[in-house]
Amino acid sequence: MSPAERRAIEADVERLIKRYVNLNDAQDWEAVAALYTDDARFARPSKPGEFVAGRAAILASFRARPPRAQRHVIANVVVDVESPSTARAFSVIVLYQGDPAPEGELPAMSADSPLVGTFTDRLVLTEEGWRFAERVGGLDFRP
Repeated sequence: MSPAERRAIEADVERLIKRYVNLNDAQDWEAVAALYTDDARFARPSKPGEFVAGRAAILASFRARPPRAQRHVIANVVVDVESPSTARAFSVIVLYQGDPAPEGELPAMSADSPLVGTFTDRLVLTEEGWRFAERVGGLDFRP
C-alpha cells in the first residue's frame, strides 16, 4: 500500500467517526445505525463491558434512549490502517448533555456534564464504504 493510499484510508475513517458524532447529535438513529456493519458490536462509554450486537439491535438501543439535548466533541483521532479493507481507530470524546428545551430556547446542561471518554474502533471497508465492525466506548472520569 502506498503512503497516499494509507492517507486516503485514514481520512475516510476519520470522516466516518466525525459523521457518526454529527448524526448522533442530530439523533438520526437510522443514519447512525447505518454506519455499522450488520454484525457489528457496540458498547457505550458508560457501559464498556455490555455489548449490543447487530445493526438492528444497535438501532433499537438508540431508539430506546429518552430524548436529551446533547453535543459530542471528538478529538485526538488516530487511525491505524491494517490493510486496504481493515483499520483500527482511537478517539477522545467529550459529551455535553442536558434536558431538551422548548423550541427556540437553549437547554440547561446537566450536573454530570461534561463526560470525557474514549472510543476504540475496529473498521472494515464494505460496498457502502467504511463501517464500524466494533465500537467500544469508555469513560476517563466519574460523572
